[in-house]
Amino acid sequence: MKYITLFFLITISCFAQKTTLYCIGDSTMANKKDPDKNPEHGWAQVLQPFFKDDITVVNKAVNGRSTKSFINEKRWDSIYTKLKKGDYVFIEFGHNDQKIEDSTRYTNPHTTYRYNLIRFVKESRAKGAIPVLLTSIARRNFNEKGVLVPTHGDYPLETRLTAQEYKVPFIDLEYYTELLEQSYGPEKSRKLHLHFKAGENSYYDKDKADDTHLSLEGATKIAQIVINAVKQSEDASLMRLKKAIRD
Repeated sequence: MKYITLFFLITISCFAQKTTLYCIGDSTMANKKDPDKNPEHGWAQVLQPFFKDDITVVNKAVNGRSTKSFINEKRWDSIYTKLKKGDYVFIEFGHNDQKIEDSTRYTNPHTTYRYNLIRFVKESRAKGAIPVLLTSIARRNFNEKGVLVPTHGDYPLETRLTAQEYKVPFIDLEYYTELLEQSYGPEKSRKLHLHFKAGENSYYDKDKADDTHLSLEGATKIAQIVINAVKQSEDASLMRLKKAIRD
């Protein structure tokens, strides 16, 4: 009986040590339905295979959400109540915060957006979790000269400033995905996104030309970028994540 109890306690202890990596954000990050058929993938949707079993990725990003709607719909509250010491929270918003014609989603980058990021940071830390701020991924927005033109206004800037001021681990995903888009070039970069003629893919019955959302190739490339950034980070709070990355 003594050995059974000891085995039970060891088993419970092993489970207790498992770390959860929560991902909060928008459709560029979110899980998509019918992943075996649907060409669209969020980058956090393909993140789990990069980690060993002691990290569990819980992707809570949702299509169409801004920091404002994510909070107002109580989605953040549902994560906050479950956060435990040592968990991680990857935070990537901005695409929908800039929807200026939608009062349920729009945020001023210098006020509400900034303070929503600060809330995520402070409340994560209050539970002993480790927040990580990420700038929005770049859109495939090349002009006629082949120059990649930014589309996110001041939202990435405010993310950078918040990370700096509050000493938050930071991944400049906008910068790295700009490099990715540029490395593919104006034409080949379509492969990172959703470009199909009607009938070319069974999931779309009409022409599809989406330069924001990601194909499986694009999502996987960006997940690898995130992993590389974690590996290269000198922030001691990311050490547990570093050690959990598969070789």
